[in-house]
Amino acid sequence: MRRVPLPLAVVCTALLLVASCGWSRADDGEDGRAPGAPTGVTAQAGSASSVHVMWNAVAGSPGVRTYEVYRGTTKAAEVPGSQHMVDVTRLRPSTVYAFTVRARDGAGRLGPPSQAVRARTPARVTADRSAPTPPSAPAGRIVGSRAVQLSWGASRDDRGVQSYDVYQGGARIHTVGGGQTATVVTGLRPGTSYVFTVRARDAADNLSPASAPVRLTTPGTDDGRNIAPTGFTATTHRAGGAYYIDLAWDPPRTDGVITEYRIQLDGRVATSLVWGGTPPPGRASYSFYTGTSAGMGHRVRLRARLPDGTWGGWSAERTVTTGR
Repeated sequence: MRRVPLPLAVVCTALLLVASCGWSRADDGEDGRAPGAPTGVTAQAGSASSVHVMWNAVAGSPGVRTYEVYRGTTKAAEVPGSQHMVDVTRLRPSTVYAFTVRARDGAGRLGPPSQAVRARTPARVTADRSAPTPPSAPAGRIVGSRAVQLSWGASRDDRGVQSYDVYQGGARIHTVGGGQTATVVTGLRPGTSYVFTVRARDAADNLSPASAPVRLTTPGTDDGRNIAPTGFTATTHRAGGAYYIDLAWDPPRTDGVITEYRIQLDGRVATSLVWGGTPPPGRASYSFYTGTSAGMGHRVRLRARLPDGTWGGWSAERTVTTGR
């Protein structure tokens, strides 16, 4: 999902890996040309040792498999083609860095670098345990069926505010620099109710309490079918005297990275999957324990938490029977 700054940068949250999955998909370009250079590259220091880099998807290049982010001439990160942002870590405090981004297609062709952007990491802060005050007087307005504009009053901190994090529900979906008190968030769903809050962060990573909530509903309609997992299948297998349900699916197509799924078994939530870092693109698979009895019938389906912090539509429901 693309969020438009004023200017700004976006931070993605790395989560703990609690499930194992497999993927298999590559989109090889067939026109014989390497991808173009990414545009709209921005860089924003997130702490004394990290910078968040963001860019636009390469236009007219559906075969982009990965993006490579360079710190000077050194490749600092590589992400799937569906991702357009990354945190570059292990940097030095009080240092200016230059970043470029390059696209690579499924055939291995590497496109030209983007224009270089620079960011300076702040000085390291030690022995700071005082969090900023919560942002004050948050407000928002609708700017389309897929975008909202948010604003808030500046927080106070004894060492200075480094950044502001925007949350939708309980999910952090957006980050801007500490000098900004307004932003536009795009990539939202039409006809969807959102609850946004803002929290301030200082250079020592102390996080303020949340601001008051801002409640907005985008116009239009969205029944969720276009953002549900597709190609969903379910089978069973037996191992070690127990039965397991084996799931496979294609993630919803969204402009952003999906790191969390919720599995429903027999009409009730059975488990959630949360990937750490960035999952590779393509078809995913997962197996989970269902008991030791044969001949047990089950109904199963799943849905994804989208980059805007909301839950997408449910996949088709499948029925399986253990021992068959």
